[in-house]
Amino acid sequence: MKRLILLVQLIALAFFGNAQNKQLTMQDAMLNARTTLAPENLSQIQFIYGTENYVYAKRVNGSPVWISGNFKDKEEKSFLSLTQLNQKLSAAKLDSVKMMPMIQFNQQAEWIVYLNGSKIALNPAKNTYEVLMDQTLAAKENAEGGNAGYVAYLDDFNLFVSKGTDKQQVTNDGSKDIVYASSVHRDEFGISKGIFWSNAGKLLAFYRMDQGMVTDYPIIDWASRPAKNVNIKYPMAGDKSHQVTVGVYNPETKKTVYLKTGTPVEQYLTNIAWSPDDKYVYIAVLNREQNHMRLNQFDAVTGEFIKTLFEEKDDKYVEPLVPILFLKNDPSKFIWQSNRDGWNHLYLYNINGKLVKQLTKGPWEVLEVKGFDAKGDQLFYISTEESPVTRNLYALNVKTGKSRRITQGYAVHNVQISTSGNTVVDNYSSPQVPRVIQIFEAATPAKPKVLLTAANPLSAYATESSTVFTIKGKSGDDLYASLYKPVGYDASKKYPVVVYWYGGPHAQLITNGWNAGAGDYWFRYMAERGYVVLTVDVRGSDNRGRAFEQSMFRRAGEVQMEDMMTAVDYLKSLPYVDATNMGLFGWSFGGFATTDFMVTHPGVFKAAVAGGPVINWAFYEVMYTERYMDTPQENPEGYAATYLSSKVDQLKGKLLLIHGQQDPVVVQQHSVDFVKKAVEKGVQLDYMIYPGHEHNVIGKDRAHLYQKVTDYFELYLKMAK
Repeated sequence: MKRLILLVQLIALAFFGNAQNKQLTMQDAMLNARTTLAPENLSQIQFIYGTENYVYAKRVNGSPVWISGNFKDKEEKSFLSLTQLNQKLSAAKLDSVKMMPMIQFNQQAEWIVYLNGSKIALNPAKNTYEVLMDQTLAAKENAEGGNAGYVAYLDDFNLFVSKGTDKQQVTNDGSKDIVYASSVHRDEFGISKGIFWSNAGKLLAFYRMDQGMVTDYPIIDWASRPAKNVNIKYPMAGDKSHQVTVGVYNPETKKTVYLKTGTPVEQYLTNIAWSPDDKYVYIAVLNREQNHMRLNQFDAVTGEFIKTLFEEKDDKYVEPLVPILFLKNDPSKFIWQSNRDGWNHLYLYNINGKLVKQLTKGPWEVLEVKGFDAKGDQLFYISTEESPVTRNLYALNVKTGKSRRITQGYAVHNVQISTSGNTVVDNYSSPQVPRVIQIFEAATPAKPKVLLTAANPLSAYATESSTVFTIKGKSGDDLYASLYKPVGYDASKKYPVVVYWYGGPHAQLITNGWNAGAGDYWFRYMAERGYVVLTVDVRGSDNRGRAFEQSMFRRAGEVQMEDMMTAVDYLKSLPYVDATNMGLFGWSFGGFATTDFMVTHPGVFKAAVAGGPVINWAFYEVMYTERYMDTPQENPEGYAATYLSSKVDQLKGKLLLIHGQQDPVVVQQHSVDFVKKAVEKGVQLDYMIYPGHEHNVIGKDRAHLYQKVTDYFELYLKMAK
């Protein structure tokens, strides 16, 4: 018997050992990482509106079923099968469906169902329905419905509003130059759309952008024969910018008024919000210099300017990102988010613009407000109070200003909260925990009910989690880093290195979540092939406070170069690092930083890859560039210092530039300019384009991109020794 047990143990060990030797392919690392090799999940999990019950979709005996449960019940049960859904559709005199559609159960007393391209509100109790947006409207550009049943959309550049058979044309002069109801200001300042229905849905605020004064910029469509030019409007730093206004349309009176937002016309109209009674529109108005913000109130009926509630100024820049949030139980007060004290926090104001109190405070950031409980007494938010690399849910008592932490564990928590605010679904991960989904009562978070513990999707592969740690920068800041040792690491050997970074605003690479926050497994792939892989968040990165980001003001790259040298010194201190064979890789701002480092610190890295790199900030867009660099006219020294083509003759080592050929963000002129100067100076470079791709190479071609990067490092860090 003992011999049999021992034999079974040996077989198990042998199987485990073999299972750990599987190697990631590039397909695994880049594409399967988001599908078959992603941690298991509970599909479309959500709360049912007005209840403490959750639902999620799964397949049972090959058929799709919605499963339901709650914190108190021990067993889950079937909530809705395809057969049951078809019965309800039939009772409501709707056509049956062959496949389970997308359903939102968290909307009032109705289910929002998407049927054959139409958006339907199905009342499961009464077996009735309302068409919120029919197939024709849903297919229109920027289509969005309001609570009164009106739908706004774009058609041939113009704005329309429809309800039933009533179709109203709101504008007549829409064109490529006159853009309506769309995101403006190049999607900066938290702007992501151009349609803003009032709370009751009877008034529509919308953006109007005149970009006729902005220079055309050519993007070549190489797919046609012959190739053709497609012009876009691209305002470069220091040049003419577009002019934006905000209209308010009343579908009942069929009249439009434009808010009197004043002059100068080159200003930013951001963070649009309606008052609870729909009488007023609030806009955070930012000057083009981006150092002075005024929160302004406008009359929604007349368009008249009412007053400035308060102002924010900064020697460097102000960046409003989130609209005001009125209290649920007191429409005379609202919450404003600001980093005026150095960290993004919540401030309570009254409608006269008087500060009532600062609600949160400390050397950490509020990242997201999740909403109020049913009474409006508590506000839920996500913050970095525990650590810049973790995310936790907190409940704030608006009246007392006291907060309490709800989620537990040094991890990254993504949460959903029931309508009442009493129950939380917590989806969290850490470097060692691929995913755990649990439910608990907000009052007793230490007693959760686990719904899912995902297995390690990489258990069969020769890979281990990275180490997340900090490196002390010369500025005194802690720089968060993630490091993978080579698989099969031997302390007596030295290994080549690949460093990946970004270093610019609004991006944080490293968190204490699964895979250290990375969305693919390329770092692991490289570690399997014998590389030390380091990722580092240098100054300029997100979620570390205002001073950490603003340190790059007027000299983009300068603090990033210093922090990268600190990271290099750290790598050189490791006995297993081959400092003569190190590679550097970055994209977008990271492509700029990579190229900058290669020409300002030549010889430190033997090879580098810079994707979609900014080469000359004077070629980049007004909104982003002028925030961090001022204009070329105001800061000629800063622009000259960061014009990388002027330093191309300082390059040592190998550099591969990569660019999406249809890139409308960092236009290809950047990398072309660098190549041109390299040719003039007799400097050899490598250059790769991706036709058909914009700023990021996505889809199946992404595996090709990363194979190109891998081959480049294999060639110059291993073979060319």
